Amino acid sequence: MSFAATALCRDCLSLSQGVTESALRRCASCGSPRLVQHEEWQSLTIAHIDCDAFYAAVEKRDDPSLIDKPVIIGGGQRGVVSTCCYIARTYGVRSAMPMFKARALCKDAVIIKPNMSKYAAIGRQIRTMMLNLSPLVEPLSIDEAFIDLSGTERLHGSVPGQTLAQFARRVENEIGITVSIGLSYCKFLAKMASDLDKPRGYAVIGRAEAKEFLARQPVGMIWGVGKVGQARLEQMGFRLIADLQNVAVEDAIRKIGPEGQRLWRLAQGMDNRAVVPQRGAKSISAETTFNEDIAEREKLEQSLFLLSEKVSARLKSQKLAGKSVTLKLKSSDFKLRTRARALGAPTQLAMRIFEAGRDLLSKEVDGTAFRLIGIGISDFTPADLADRGDLIDQEVTKIKAREQAMDQLRARFGKDAIVKGLVFSPHRDKREETSINRAAPLDEDEAED
Repeated sequence: MSFAATALCRDCLSLSQGVTESALRRCASCGSPRLVQHEEWQSLTIAHIDCDAFYAAVEKRDDPSLIDKPVIIGGGQRGVVSTCCYIARTYGVRSAMPMFKARALCKDAVIIKPNMSKYAAIGRQIRTMMLNLSPLVEPLSIDEAFIDLSGTERLHGSVPGQTLAQFARRVENEIGITVSIGLSYCKFLAKMASDLDKPRGYAVIGRAEAKEFLARQPVGMIWGVGKVGQARLEQMGFRLIADLQNVAVEDAIRKIGPEGQRLWRLAQGMDNRAVVPQRGAKSISAETTFNEDIAEREKLEQSLFLLSEKVSARLKSQKLAGKSVTLKLKSSDFKLRTRARALGAPTQLAMRIFEAGRDLLSKEVDGTAFRLIGIGISDFTPADLADRGDLIDQEVTKIKAREQAMDQLRARFGKDAIVKGLVFSPHRDKREETSINRAAPLDEDEAED
């Protein structure tokens, strides 16, 4: 690298004009080594912003005694790691790793149960800060998003690359956690760049270097290629992205199939996808990992019903209904089963979600012991189009009235005010009972006091 360019200091935000290779080590104003130095950084507009070890970072922010300790966010001996701090990662701990393995690798780790409501609130704060930069924000999860800063120079008085550095410093000062930023000309490379310099990173991949940079990467770095896909591509002779670059697109399609064209284009650094603002959720789901493997249908159904109530509550809070239910099961040997069915009409009712899930479950109960069960719903419609009932389905109005009454009581007295249980037996599969939790207030005067 022997160019002359403008360098940006990520600490004091000053610009150094006409920087050459020999002067790229520290900021002339504050002496910081954290410089953005790239020939194209002032002309690129697409970024991927990713919070660093988000859940763990929030917990360390709220409890400074954890700063120098390995922290794992997860729960139970049989659960999985939601995330972990960078100290824990030096021991080999990774997200989605079984908790028993993480504990064995890092015996001194502090284990913290996830507090999703707290994380979601902080995620919304950061999302609002992003929207103050540009309306073109596409969330990928609670802690990451794409942002397109095209045309914002006059608004912010700075080029996008400088605006992003200001944003990262503001998050650090006001929220108390750090983010990593990837800046490029397309979404694929922006996301790849955000992983290059973590934590507290800022990496740039420009047009001039894109193909050469990609050529050195394994095919597993391509967006959407998992471990199974990577192994399949390697069997076909595509070990590095360079191997895809060096074939004609027709040959990639012939060898790989329809997906070959997408992979070939990304390998060339071609990605024309726009940043789509506020992409809605495609599904709503809930799952639980058991302390001990369960094979009995009755126990599986009990867990399935509780999860169906959670999914229903989220649908109601978001004024959505769904038309497709998916059951998820993971056996003791970690093999995953997913089964789905379309509903006759959209619903947001817990009982209807449960009934569909129970029908799917009945075909899977074959003596296999399961360590996890989950239920989800997708294919959304507005809530006002759901659970109307008709001449064929007259029961739905009764179920809806019961659930609305229970929802009102829970809203008034707390979620534990109503405990709804199913009486499972071979002959009374659909009977349900409702009981009042006597720990709840018994009359309105007592509740108001």
